[in-house]
Amino acid sequence: MLRLQAPLPERYTHASTAELEGWIGDARTTLGDSVFILGHHYQRDEVMRWADARGDSFRLSVLAQEHPEATSIVFCGVHFMAESADILTGDHQHVLLPDLNAGCSMADMADIDQVEEAWEELGRATDLDRLVPITYMNSSAALKAFVGEHGGAVCTSTNARAVLDWAFRAEADGGAGGRQVLFFPDQHLGRNTGYAMGFTEADMRVWNPRLDLGGLTDVEAKDTTFLLWKGHCSVHQRFLPSHVEAFRAEHPDGIVIAHPECSHELCAVADQVGSTDFIVRAVDAAPAGSTIAIATEIHLVQRLAAETPDKTIVSLDPLICPCSTMFRIDAAHLAWVLEELVAGRTVNRITVDPDTTVWAKVALDRMLAIT
Repeated sequence: MLRLQAPLPERYTHASTAELEGWIGDARTTLGDSVFILGHHYQRDEVMRWADARGDSFRLSVLAQEHPEATSIVFCGVHFMAESADILTGDHQHVLLPDLNAGCSMADMADIDQVEEAWEELGRATDLDRLVPITYMNSSAALKAFVGEHGGAVCTSTNARAVLDWAFRAEADGGAGGRQVLFFPDQHLGRNTGYAMGFTEADMRVWNPRLDLGGLTDVEAKDTTFLLWKGHCSVHQRFLPSHVEAFRAEHPDGIVIAHPECSHELCAVADQVGSTDFIVRAVDAAPAGSTIAIATEIHLVQRLAAETPDKTIVSLDPLICPCSTMFRIDAAHLAWVLEELVAGRTVNRITVDPDTTVWAKVALDRMLAIT
């Protein structure tokens, strides 16, 4: 997806850390409660120090909704997160993304044209009335609207199992009555959740949007329970079972915690698997003196290490790889956005059109009703 972020004025790019901190602090004081800054767990520390709230993407969007006094929501995250916030917040609130280039490679692996084409192809191979589309929160507003309009729901890494249980539950019992699910854009979350529900690889096929009928036979498209979109997180796919072996060789009593966007092979040998919020809670609950290797984005790992001095916390992958898109938002972009607000100018506003908002909210409300 093409996004164009204009270069920042040299005032910001050439500024020192102290200057940027001063400008951000002054702007925050001037703007007061009219601005609410959200910081996703994977953001840089230089940004997170200014966040009024931090968490995963959906929790932050809900928090924005709960602060109607803030007319400007500055979302330090990525594009799809800002879209979700715009969907959930009031008409009087504006959602700003400090850097328009902050996208999500996983979310971009499934676009609305590809999904609509897949749905059309599947309509010739299977019963669409029994096929339930489920999109991960890490997807565009257009995909959320698609599942809303076609009887599906959104899920997060926390509630994916509950949403999939609903998809397969009989309509008489309050479910969607599905026989199959089309799960996008992350195949790993879908696969890991399917295994946790008791399904096996025999019940799953990967849908490759670049191939006719997703690369499947007519029989596979008709009979497969989990049609998993060929998408992934470029950071989480880096973690390997060999990393676990190496860590346990050095720390036999160590704890391995993985995000469910990691491969099933990795999650199968981890001690605990869960969302970013789960990881934060698991670290907090671990006994003092624990050595913990975490398979997720490095900024969260480093922040947990700094904030939990009674435990040793490391990245499971010794070759540290930050999320390149999350990494785009820095203090310079945050200072620019805030100072523009002080000057009465709203920049980098993220808006979702009314029709998309209606159906995307249907999908999000279904998720909330399920969980």
